[in-house]
Amino acid sequence: MSEPLLETYIRSLKRIHQGKVRDIYDIDDKTMLLVSTDRLSAFDVILPTGIANKGAMLTQMANFWFNKLKHIIPNHLTGIDPKSVVTVDEHDQVAGRGVVVKKLKALPIEAIVRGYLVGSGWKEYKTSGTVCGISLPAGLQEASKLAEPLFTPSSKAAVGDHDENISLQACADLIGKDLAAQVAHAAIALYTEAASYALTRGIIIADTKFEFGLDEHGVLHVMDEVLTPDSSRFWPADSYQVGSNPPSYDKQYVRDWLESTGWNKTPPAPALPDDVAKRTSAKYMEAFAKLTDTELVV
Repeated sequence: MSEPLLETYIRSLKRIHQGKVRDIYDIDDKTMLLVSTDRLSAFDVILPTGIANKGAMLTQMANFWFNKLKHIIPNHLTGIDPKSVVTVDEHDQVAGRGVVVKKLKALPIEAIVRGYLVGSGWKEYKTSGTVCGISLPAGLQEASKLAEPLFTPSSKAAVGDHDENISLQACADLIGKDLAAQVAHAAIALYTEAASYALTRGIIIADTKFEFGLDEHGVLHVMDEVLTPDSSRFWPADSYQVGSNPPSYDKQYVRDWLESTGWNKTPPAPALPDDVAKRTSAKYMEAFAKLTDTELVV
């Protein structure tokens, strides 16, 4: 268990963006370095408390999935060793948590795939019988498995703002009908194969989100991160029961604690108690071990 890394300081490269979790550095006109820190965001607000080893887990779990699903769609990985693009004294900042990726033109949407009725989808269904405007059969319960996974896109928000669910038509208007169809097909294919595999490891992937981008030839790639506890809702299969929201491996534990504090979900966020941070780290590590069957490199 290492001390959480909340920010990187790589002087040999120019930092071009700092996201909720990742620090991004420019390498050349085709590649950049992504470094996953141990920052945690909830309700689109970055928390002041880091989660030990989280960045390494996110990077290594995403790399596991990128490799496993690369036959479905190209991804942003280059295979370049991140240590080769920084100075020796900066190796410790990228070891296990850095990755060199292609520069892609990011699409202005997030591709959310829902396999189960939970979260905001459950809230909407109770009110209107729909999820993101898509009609569902009557009589479903919380955590019901959907007959087919649903593609429910959202618009991307700036840091501090909230992503908003958008209709399929609005998605097509944003990126074009053909590309929207291509994104929907790829997202559902990625989710379906990953969810089937995860079940063999004792984990249900209730829902997830993907980000996509285009290369210089207009070829669609999946990018950023995939199928991690930050971008997905993981449930232990042996605790799953229709009618209730199962305990999760993701940051829902943190969200639940934050909800209990009465925090208004605007910055600044409250610091997490040590026990909440440690239990969250343990949840992340358990999910990593179950899904990848490997040891985390830290």
